[in-house]
Amino acid sequence: MRITGMFRIPAVAIFLMVFVAAGYAQDTTRTGWATSLILDLTATQTSYSDSWVGGEAGSVNWVSNLNGSAQRRLSPRFNFKSTLKMSFGQTLTQDEESKVWGRPVKSTDLIDWENVGRFTLGGYVDPYVAFRLESQFLDASIKAKKRFFNPVKLTESAGIARMLYELEKNQVITRLGVASRQTITRDIVDTMLNTETNSATDAGLESVTDVTWMFNERLAYTGKLTLYKALLYSKKDDFAGTESEDYWKAVDVNWENIVNASVTKLITVNFYAQFLYDKQVSKHGRLKQTLGIGFVLKLV
Repeated sequence: MRITGMFRIPAVAIFLMVFVAAGYAQDTTRTGWATSLILDLTATQTSYSDSWVGGEAGSVNWVSNLNGSAQRRLSPRFNFKSTLKMSFGQTLTQDEESKVWGRPVKSTDLIDWENVGRFTLGGYVDPYVAFRLESQFLDASIKAKKRFFNPVKLTESAGIARMLYELEKNQVITRLGVASRQTITRDIVDTMLNTETNSATDAGLESVTDVTWMFNERLAYTGKLTLYKALLYSKKDDFAGTESEDYWKAVDVNWENIVNASVTKLITVNFYAQFLYDKQVSKHGRLKQTLGIGFVLKLV
């Protein structure tokens, strides 16, 4: 079985995950940090020889996930939390007649790093500031041109937060504030596949609710619901007079759910479900889900 190019892009993704995990674990072992860091790898493989008949086709599926968080009260009145999610996976299929393996196709790709500073002043709500970076390892929309870490979305926000529930590792916290988003893209501009960097900025209101729930030592749930309403948009004139003129005004929805169940110390079941709605991308909601059983490494 020959699979060319299989480990070119994955090597970059996995190396970066392991590198970040090692640094993340080292930095968060200081006294006072409440930390969590899980790195898992799931893979399945089947193949058939050239002489096999019956219409079966082999496949290789793999995905690696990193989920980490670090939280610490840096002072009596300031709490800091950093959350990191990274995922990358591919699927390869074998032609059912020739048994020739095709090129790997990306099945999942995510980089999401959020940092929230909350000023705990003892009132009903707490002021906060936050910064979030969202991207992906590889933009595979144009097969002839590999664009790494494209696009990049940066979100800065500030407002008020309220801890609705907190007991040991279980937390439900919601926040509401004003936000500004910058989306930076490297777009292909000609037949020679040359790229040009473009950016768009919007500003509006953001609501974020985070849930972290440990049912027991083996079963955990992490959820995040993000709602964003743009009030200003730097590119609105580009859509004036078109059907999509006001699409940017629609509320964006990003609802993420992660369920992690530890079967043993080394084997885990990981379920991820995400619902996205962005009218500028699609008029319909987009649903993504992955379910895997694989090896897990709990670093902290």
